[in-house]
Order: sequence, then structure tokens, then C-alpha cells
Amino acid sequence: MPITKGFRALVDEAMAEVKTHTVPEVLAMLDDPKVHIIDIRDVRELKEGTVTGSTHAPRCMLEFWVDPESPYHKPMWADESKHFILFCGAGWRSALATKTLQDMGMTNVSHIDGGFEAWVKHGGPTETLEERKAKKGK
Repeated sequence: MPITKGFRALVDEAMAEVKTHTVPEVLAMLDDPKVHIIDIRDVRELKEGTVTGSTHAPRCMLEFWVDPESPYHKPMWADESKHFILFCGAGWRSALATKTLQDMGMTNVSHIDGGFEAWVKHGGPTETLEERKAKKGK
């Protein structure tokens, strides 16, 4: 069966419909308690580090964690006062995920252009999983 719409077309469509932030814009929001940065990358990608203070919500579980009717629902997603900013490795998956969450009815969601790669290039704060675990242990 031939592919009638490739990933690039899907990403382009999503990018046209979602709010996209540059890394400098997100850096300026880091102290805002209403901003919640979400790492949607696969757990294997986390060995590269992650955005300091972000929450990991793997792309494969996102819809299930967001939907209150799901047995996997995570209550943090129901907080309408929060703004969830998603990121992935390069900004493609996060664009698709942001579009999906909008399709589910969320209006308080956006993503980071260029993903973790752009974050690192701009000198955004990162932490390793070991550093994160040490913080939680204190």
C-alpha cells in the first residue's frame, strides 16, 4: 500500500496549526510557575540529558495520560492553569503531539521549535538523569 501522506506533510500541517516557541522564548518563561516543560522523547533518548526541571511523558503514552477517562490518566494534565510546552529531539514529534493534544481539546499546549537539539545549541539548562534523581532524593 503506498503512503499517500508522508511524515513531512503531517509535520508541516501540524506546524501550521500549533503554537511554536523558539528556545529563547521558552528560556524567558522558565521562572513562570504556570509553565510546565514536557519531554516526549523515548526513554532511551534521555541518556543525552533533558531540560532541567522538565517532566518526561513519553509520546507513546501521551494521549492516555491526558485523557481523564483513561486508566492511565495523570492528574497533572487536568490543570488548566498550566501551560504545557512539549519538546522532542528535533521538533517534529512534538509538533505532531501538540496537534494531537489540541485535537483532544487542550488549548494550553505548545512546543519548542527545534526540540532538544536547539535547546542545547542555545545553551538551555540541562540535567542528566543522575542529577535529576539526586535532586529528588534530597
